Amino acid sequence: MKNESTSTAPLHPPVGGFREIDGRRLHVHRQGDGGPAVVFLPGASAIGLDYFGLQQGVSRFTTAVVYDRGGTGYSDEAPLPRTAAEVAAELRELLRAEGVPGPYVLVAHSLGGAYAHGFAQLYPQDVAGLVWLDAFHRDWDDFVPAEASLAASVRMSPTEEQLRQALPAIRRMCEELLVDYPADVRDAVVAYHVSERWIHAGIAERASMADLADELRAGPGLPDVPVIALTPLGIDPGQQALMSEETLRAMHDGKTRLDAAMVGAVTDGEQRVLSDTGHSQLVFERADAVVQAIRDVVDRAGRA
Repeated sequence: MKNESTSTAPLHPPVGGFREIDGRRLHVHRQGDGGPAVVFLPGASAIGLDYFGLQQGVSRFTTAVVYDRGGTGYSDEAPLPRTAAEVAAELRELLRAEGVPGPYVLVAHSLGGAYAHGFAQLYPQDVAGLVWLDAFHRDWDDFVPAEASLAASVRMSPTEEQLRQALPAIRRMCEELLVDYPADVRDAVVAYHVSERWIHAGIAERASMADLADELRAGPGLPDVPVIALTPLGIDPGQQALMSEETLRAMHDGKTRLDAAMVGAVTDGEQRVLSDTGHSQLVFERADAVVQAIRDVVDRAGRA
């Protein structure tokens, strides 16, 4: 069942603008020139401007696009959760409206992997390459212990009230991770991550993980394009609070094998294991490794 978020998105993001897609305003921010263009697909509870630092680095060598899915961030309301196909169709229309030609290098973080895979299933000709940032995979449950399965992860997720109680700590963590962002962007992103909309949208999107896996299993695998997967093995505080140390170790082993299998299924695939950062911190603490992976996929896609 879909839940309608009742909170109102901020009307004036610090950077970027809006495009109307199917009667809904979507927030989008584009920087740089050249191709293939790089498009960031946020995880659950994340928004496009979480990847602003990465966008700055990528825009030095190609076009870089961050955006908010309907129902999240600065974009207008949408019933949540949504299917991968719905999100993929929305993104394709947004990129067309923004005048960003394909094919694209899709950079997927966490749950964004589901939507990147859905995009690739519907529009394989529009995918030049993939960068997988500890991203969702439809075969997750085949590689991890039952206590870390998609369904178990949803059951273990914090409630609305638990998240509200954690907001002061979340604010401090965001301020630390975003310390190098321009003040206006940092303040806006931090404000979103302690808002009611952040709570509601994150819970709603995470609730659909098992359904997304089923949806994606009904279609083809990832296209044979250059793929780099970054596999972080550091401890994520959020995961540590939900799982035993033994389960975390087993989950890390499973996702390492899963990413290796994923890159092994394409002609030009590579896995890069990072031991010094975790799932949520990856895009901030190891922005250097992420931007380098994106540059490498852009270069390989250009040669292909």
